[in-house]
Amino acid sequence: MIAYGAGYERTAYTLRRVPVPVLPDGTRPLRVLHLSDLHVTAGQRDKLAWLSELARLVPDLVALTGDVVCANEARGPLLAALEPLFAFPGVFVPGNNDYFVPTPRSPHRYLRRDAPADPRGEPLDWPALARALAVDGGWTELTNARTVVGLAGLRLDLRGVDDARLRRDRPALVAGPPEAGTDVAIGLSHTPEPRVLDAFAADGVGLVLSGHTHGGQVRLPGLGALVSNCGLDRARVRGLSRHGGAGGPTWVHVSPGLGTSPYAPIRLGCRPEATLLSLVASPAAARG
Repeated sequence: MIAYGAGYERTAYTLRRVPVPVLPDGTRPLRVLHLSDLHVTAGQRDKLAWLSELARLVPDLVALTGDVVCANEARGPLLAALEPLFAFPGVFVPGNNDYFVPTPRSPHRYLRRDAPADPRGEPLDWPALARALAVDGGWTELTNARTVVGLAGLRLDLRGVDDARLRRDRPALVAGPPEAGTDVAIGLSHTPEPRVLDAFAADGVGLVLSGHTHGGQVRLPGLGALVSNCGLDRARVRGLSRHGGAGGPTWVHVSPGLGTSPYAPIRLGCRPEATLLSLVASPAAARG
C-alpha cells in the first residue's frame, strides 16, 4: 500500500471539474482553474509538463493558493511551466511553505491536530517569486489585498489573505461587503482556517478558494482523511462545501493540491489534483 502511494498515486495527476452555483441568474458561466500546493522541486519534470498542458482548458481566471515551490532553484522551472497559463488572468496568495525550505519532520507530528506552526528551514525568496508572477506573468497578488476587476463580462470582487497557518492573515485589511453591481466576490486563503472563512462569509464573499490540507493526503476507506492539518473538520478537507457565517453561507473549495513535502512523498486515496471550477448561475444569488 505504501509502495502504491509513493510510487504511483503521488504522481497520478488528475483534473477534476466542479460546478459552483454562485453567479446571479442569467449570467454566463465563469471558468476558474484552481491550483494549489504544487510543492515544486527543480527535477519534477512530469509535474511541470502536466501543469503546462492545463492551458488547453482556456480558463477565464487562474487562482493559485500557495505552497508553490520547495526550493529557490525551482523558481525558474516553475515559471517556465506556468508560461502558457500566463495568457490568462490570474490571482495568487502564498502558503505557509512559501517562506521556508521544508525540513524533515516526525510523521507523528503530522497526526497531531494541535501541532504548532514552527518553520525552521532556510528562508525561501517568496518576494522574488511573487514579483515574477506579477511582472512576468501579469497575475495579481492578493496577499492581504483586495481588488475589483471586470472579467468575461462580469464584475468580480477579488480578495485574499496571507497564510493563516502562520497567523499572517489580516482579514480586516480586505473586509467589507462587495460594491453594488458586483456579480461575485471570491476570496483566497491558503489555509482554510474557520476564522478566515467566517470573516469572508460575514462580508458576503460567495466563494473561498483554499489548499493546504492536501485533501488529507492519506485517506482510508470508511474513515476518509485522517487529519485536516488545520481547524477545518476532516469531512471538508477536500472539494466543495458550504461554510456558514454571520452574513450567510459561502461556498468553500479546498484543493487537494498537486504535490507533497519532499519528506512525505506519498498520497493514498487522494490523488494530486487541479480543479476546473465552473461558476454557474444560481437562482438564489442576487446581484449586489
